[in-house]
Amino acid sequence: MKPYKHLPHRRLLVSAVLMALAGTVSAQSTQTANDSNNTQDSSSIAAKAKAKAKNDPTKLQAVVVQGSISASLQSSMNLKRYSDGIVDGIVAEDIGKFPDTNLAEALQRVSGVSIDRVNGEGSKVTVRGVGPDFNLVLLNGRQMPTADINDTSASNSRAFDFSNLAAEAISEIDVYKTSHADTPTGGIGATINIKTARPFDHPGTHGSFGVKGVWDTSNGNVPGNLKQGNNLTPEVSGIFSTTSADGRFGVGVSGSYQVRDYGFSQVKTDSGWRTFHGDENNWGTIPQPGQPGSENITNRPGPNDVYSVPQNLNYSVSGVRRKRTNGQVVFQYKPTDNLVTTLDYTYSEQKVQQQRNEMSVWFNYGPSASSWTDGPVAAPLVYSEIINPATSDLAMGGGESATKNQNKSLGFNAAWKVTDNLNLGLDMHHSTAVAEPDSPYGSNNVLGTAGFFRGTTTADYSGSFPVLNVQLPAGMTQIDPSQMLVTGSSFRNSYQKMKIDQIQLSGDFTFPDYSRLDFGIDQTDMHDRSAFSNVQLDTWGGATSAADYPDSVWHLDHMGQYFDQFSRHNDPNFTDAFFTWDFNQVRQLAADAWARAGNDPKDYQASPIYTTDRRVHEKTRSAYLQWSQSWDTAIPIHLAVGVRYEKTDVDSAALVPTPTGISWGSVNEFSLLQSGSGFTRQSGSYRYFLPDIDLSFDLTDSMKLRLAYGETIGRPGWGDIQGGQTLDTLVRVNGGTGSSGNPGLKPLLSHNIDLSYAWYYGDNSYFSVAYFRKNIDNYIGTTQVTQQPFNLHTPVGGDYWNAALSGGCASTDLQCIRNYIFTNFAGSPGVTVTGTDTTGNLTGTIVGQPGDPIADFRVTTPANQKSASLDGWEFTVQQMLGKTGFGVAANYTIVNSGLTYDNYIIGQQFALVGLSNSANFVGFYEKGPWQARIAYNWRDKFLNSVFDGAGPNPIYTAPYGQWDISATYNVTDRFSLSLEGINVTNRVQRQYSRNIHQLEYATQTGPRYMVGARYKF
Repeated sequence: MKPYKHLPHRRLLVSAVLMALAGTVSAQSTQTANDSNNTQDSSSIAAKAKAKAKNDPTKLQAVVVQGSISASLQSSMNLKRYSDGIVDGIVAEDIGKFPDTNLAEALQRVSGVSIDRVNGEGSKVTVRGVGPDFNLVLLNGRQMPTADINDTSASNSRAFDFSNLAAEAISEIDVYKTSHADTPTGGIGATINIKTARPFDHPGTHGSFGVKGVWDTSNGNVPGNLKQGNNLTPEVSGIFSTTSADGRFGVGVSGSYQVRDYGFSQVKTDSGWRTFHGDENNWGTIPQPGQPGSENITNRPGPNDVYSVPQNLNYSVSGVRRKRTNGQVVFQYKPTDNLVTTLDYTYSEQKVQQQRNEMSVWFNYGPSASSWTDGPVAAPLVYSEIINPATSDLAMGGGESATKNQNKSLGFNAAWKVTDNLNLGLDMHHSTAVAEPDSPYGSNNVLGTAGFFRGTTTADYSGSFPVLNVQLPAGMTQIDPSQMLVTGSSFRNSYQKMKIDQIQLSGDFTFPDYSRLDFGIDQTDMHDRSAFSNVQLDTWGGATSAADYPDSVWHLDHMGQYFDQFSRHNDPNFTDAFFTWDFNQVRQLAADAWARAGNDPKDYQASPIYTTDRRVHEKTRSAYLQWSQSWDTAIPIHLAVGVRYEKTDVDSAALVPTPTGISWGSVNEFSLLQSGSGFTRQSGSYRYFLPDIDLSFDLTDSMKLRLAYGETIGRPGWGDIQGGQTLDTLVRVNGGTGSSGNPGLKPLLSHNIDLSYAWYYGDNSYFSVAYFRKNIDNYIGTTQVTQQPFNLHTPVGGDYWNAALSGGCASTDLQCIRNYIFTNFAGSPGVTVTGTDTTGNLTGTIVGQPGDPIADFRVTTPANQKSASLDGWEFTVQQMLGKTGFGVAANYTIVNSGLTYDNYIIGQQFALVGLSNSANFVGFYEKGPWQARIAYNWRDKFLNSVFDGAGPNPIYTAPYGQWDISATYNVTDRFSLSLEGINVTNRVQRQYSRNIHQLEYATQTGPRYMVGARYKF
């Protein structure tokens, strides 16, 4: 529990403030300003909205706000104005009515806050250029556990996913941009405190009940077999609180349930871009001048340029169903006037089910033709791989995922006003977060299906949307369902569980001179388990036979229609015909055929036995002191100085699979052979003294200047501090990849400087400008080192391989090498022939033998290796346009850092991800029964990652702007109707690599509309 931060000499104003606010029509609470009896971590905005009277603490000015939107903006402005340090926030417009239905989308309206969107919905936040993992999220002042699921690995993230929480029960969100000793550590960008409603905040009986119909247009833009439920889905919510007549007892209950059915389409180069120097001659490079095939290159990159070639091109369309349930119950009891106790339980659950169909091609870097942009960083405008005869695979795979996130928190709080000068508080909670599979077949599953009728394949990257062209065999005018079969597959289980047990003891003492000392101790035990398993068949040449699948299974469709917001989606050169199919039906057919061939049908479902299992216990003990004082000089001054001590011990164990060899299972796929696994354990610890100072000046009654310095830490991700090394099961010709943890990592240490000026020049109107700088030490970089773990032998370059080269095969012709080995060494150690594929090539496995070369693995390892700095400016303006009912609120944030990615450098780089400028604009109207709002959120280009599917490569997210609208009509004082629209202009998102023509991802979702009714009492 954090005590209420207030200006000490004003604590005598409490009664007068409450009287001034008692008649106000607003969404503000009416708890006392010195209320250490308040069970929330800090007092309400209303209590902080104290009147300013120069040199006379007995003179007050009532803050009167009327209407929902203006009340919320007034309360947010008061939070900014009267809080210690630089704090921004959002306040509910009324009980059960938060301004946005998604908390992340609400937070993006705050200056300096930008969001990451997942499938068109806000998910995680970046604050002042600092990514989601280093922003601490609290619920009622308590540190909350987080759990997430990755598609192809165990989770590493500490980031909080705001999509798990419904907005209806939220009363306020505070964004603390400067540090204070009494604030828990972990937020370098900001500490974000989410507050839920409490009965004592609203004495008496109050409630609100709402229903909405959610119409997601994207659900209609998917194939029929992928469409989830209906375009119109329900959302219901309610909140109720009551207090006893004597004010001693209160009960609050809230709940919500939402179903959202939606879809999205995505085109991607998800296996990444292979990057080379212009004069390089390696696997994947285009021919050098004078070499065979060089005549097919237009505007060839120069010898000093760098260029990249795509590994694959993939189009997909997905249908998703999400069910979200939230609930909270709160009991408050005040046995005496000086003691308030609170017991609360919070529950949230989010289930997400998804199916997708794909159309994709894989480039093997054979003979090609291409044209290029100018250097020094060149990208292909057109890349064409010559395949003749047309016997390669046109892949039309699919996927299914089903996950469940569940959060539970049980907490107890006691606030005791011991004397007029001394307050003590106790807060404790036990909270868990679990993310796990919600299907017997796994959390994320992939089936490869293909027809082996692909000829010369061309990818045109000259526009924002890549156009694929595939030449079919002579005489074939359309793709043939009778030649379709299942190829490789992957069935994955991912799991994360985090548990937090926290106890906080706090207090404050006010001295006779009205200076104040805040103090406290904290104990936090965090247990995190992240686990993953994968059952994979690398049978990409065909696991079964086309005869195992009736033609009726495959449904002809055209991919272009699902990308209608992109230009060239209907280009006549686009070979967009593909087959859709039902995942469960084809999975069952494949499992049955696999079993008939004498194999285990469980190869087509995930394993409950985790092969990656990371367990971390993080134990933190802390204590803090903070002294504050105010002086009513010619320019009133307020000073707060504090220090926080943190000691953290880390104990980490990891289950490490034991690889025993490398098997060459298909032309382009090598995989690890494994036998058993075991836990390894490592440990680490660190301790810090974190000082802070906050100084503010009331330049005039309406102008305030703040200066602040503080030190904060951000803890490493769970995967970074795992206690073992894991190798990825998929290996390539040139080796494999893996990862290794480091429990001895230090946290990021940020030295923060803040300066802000604000002018509150009118009713509900103000202007502010803030400068911030963060000097960050111990920055964790992901370095990649080449190692030979476990001494694994690879067939590449071994005796069988060299014999094939001597027999006439080129080193790049992997199919020739495989056929030669199968023909000449079948039955020899490590060589197993299983049959032939549809093109007559022999199939089977070739396992590396003693004497063969030892495989290289590029192992990614975290390390404290860099210091970095970033700085920026925030500009905010809020203006009411007289008595017209119209108003605007806008902000613009600039973030700078010299630590940017150099696109001209190949290999490992350290760069700050997430840095971007951002802007927000909200225009609103509120008069009579009408309320309306139009909002625009924009985020500039930013670096999203320094690795793509091929290794060290940047992934940039292109600039993105989105328009949202809402309108409410109050039929009566209690009953209202509403309309909301999200992404009403149907904007798309795009990510690219070193050059804008190097597409990584492009995603189309669609507008979302909500029509609702709400009754309050």
